[in-house]
Amino acid sequence: MTDLSSSGAPPPGRPARQAFEQVLEKRDSRVAEFDVTPKSPLQRVQHFLHANPTAVPAIVLLLGIIGFSLIVGGRFLSSFNLSLIIQQVTIIGIIGIAQTLIVITAGIDLSVGAIMVLCSVVMGKLAVTMGLPAPLAFLAGIAVGGGCGAVNGVLVTRLKLPPFIVTLGTWSIFFALNLWYSGSETIRSQDVAKAAPFLQFLGTPVDVLGARFTYGSFFMLGLIALVWYVLNRTAFGRHLYAVGDDPAAAELAGIRTRKVLFTVYVAAGVICALGAWALIGRIGSVSPQAGQTANLDSITAVVIGGASLFGGRGSIIGTLIGALIVGVFRNGLALSGVDVLWQEFTVGILIIVAVALDQWIRKVSA
Repeated sequence: MTDLSSSGAPPPGRPARQAFEQVLEKRDSRVAEFDVTPKSPLQRVQHFLHANPTAVPAIVLLLGIIGFSLIVGGRFLSSFNLSLIIQQVTIIGIIGIAQTLIVITAGIDLSVGAIMVLCSVVMGKLAVTMGLPAPLAFLAGIAVGGGCGAVNGVLVTRLKLPPFIVTLGTWSIFFALNLWYSGSETIRSQDVAKAAPFLQFLGTPVDVLGARFTYGSFFMLGLIALVWYVLNRTAFGRHLYAVGDDPAAAELAGIRTRKVLFTVYVAAGVICALGAWALIGRIGSVSPQAGQTANLDSITAVVIGGASLFGGRGSIIGTLIGALIVGVFRNGLALSGVDVLWQEFTVGILIIVAVALDQWIRKVSA
């Protein structure tokens, strides 16, 4: 072995240095340095909102409560009025859960309202008109909701059709089936109470600390807690966000994107059927014309709640806050004597602001 050192022979007892050792001695030992540009206050806010998507809705809700309490006074903050707001957003909250699952996958479901009403008609017709036991009629309605969701899921995953177009078409189909099966007739509240009181169970009032709620409100909160756990504590929830953020990367990571999407649409259909149960409890009767604004209301709650229409971002808690924002603003404006026309105008402004803010926040990851 030859020593290539220019210094001659190595000291006694030390092996000769090889060529690569001489190269290593001449290496540059400096550590890489990167210039860090200090963030402006606005950029810090942007990063904070990106990391905490429910922060803005929570702030808007708090400001809305404070503002209307100052404008309207004690009537707004009364226990009766606050509990009334929660009752009013129960249906929106439940349907908003289904919509949130779809929006996280970068889709949108325009048929959730039609599925809900169709399921309520199926439950009412089977239990009241045909005399089927109410629990069985309820399960049949759940099956119909899951079936409607499966139709959407197959069209999206197998035929690769855009969710917007698919659900726009199925909305018309489900609504037509609803009118055909119901004969455009409403089942009266008295008839439902006599033949199937189980279907009205979620509308049962319950007093808590001087405020009046319904079992439907607690059912909504329980469903929100369950879905929150699935999204934040299970592998399916992580897969759901991954598919919505980048489906190609999710598939390369071993996630079965088609199965995840199909499961989400079926789950959304089942949740809509649960919303049908709450709808019957809320209005008492079974009407094929009920829930006409459920589609837009659910999208409104999800968007205002901080979910991104581009997928991969959103939370169930944010949807609940979004539903409460809509309820607070409509209730507060009504108590202030504002016409219904301008109430809808205000909700429209909130939607546009929410989407614009989402676009600005998304620039953090660009």
